[in-house]
Amino acid sequence: MADTEVKAGKIYAAISNVMAAINAVGKNQKNKNQGFMYRGVDDVMNALYPALSEYHVFIVPQIIEQKREERRTNSGNVLLYSICQIRFRFYTDDGSYVDAVTIGEGMDSGDKATNKAMAVAFKYACFQVFCIPTVEMNDPDGDTPDPIEPSQEAQQKEIDTANNSPIDKTKISVIRNTIASKGLKESSILEHYGVKSFEAMSFGMWNNAMQLLGKYPDKA
Repeated sequence: MADTEVKAGKIYAAISNVMAAINAVGKNQKNKNQGFMYRGVDDVMNALYPALSEYHVFIVPQIIEQKREERRTNSGNVLLYSICQIRFRFYTDDGSYVDAVTIGEGMDSGDKATNKAMAVAFKYACFQVFCIPTVEMNDPDGDTPDPIEPSQEAQQKEIDTANNSPIDKTKISVIRNTIASKGLKESSILEHYGVKSFEAMSFGMWNNAMQLLGKYPDKA
């Protein structure tokens, strides 16, 4: 996030006018190496320039701090890595201004690492100062998303939770009456499921036991 310093004057109104005049900047550029989409600095400049010119706003950069180091790639090549902390001063025609401080990072195998860091810092300073929208804003009532079905993992988690939950008094009464109607011993059922009482039986055990008991004939 940009740190800001303000000098009173027409700059407030000028920035507000620029904000009102610019449209969204979408992710129209593609990173060749990693394949992700991004908003290029050229896209930002093209979106901003007409409004900056109309409302007499210009921007002066000042590098506050720079760090440079060499890093090796997996293939053994050397990349120059540059990190720049930059103050961008947004002026208007009465001399009033707003300062925004951002950090940019850039890597290059030649002499462009600092250029890339400055471009990134500038891009995000503009995004934050002018609150540039990244997508066109749609009316929420203009779109109704399709219902989202629970994932198989979520459904299985719900089933597991239900199966592991203890049974209530009604189910205890049902299984006891069923065991009695089949002429079986309660202790044999409890031993089969490794529990000492029906109160310790889970719903999954109970459900399985009821299915098995259903296969037994009623006692004569």
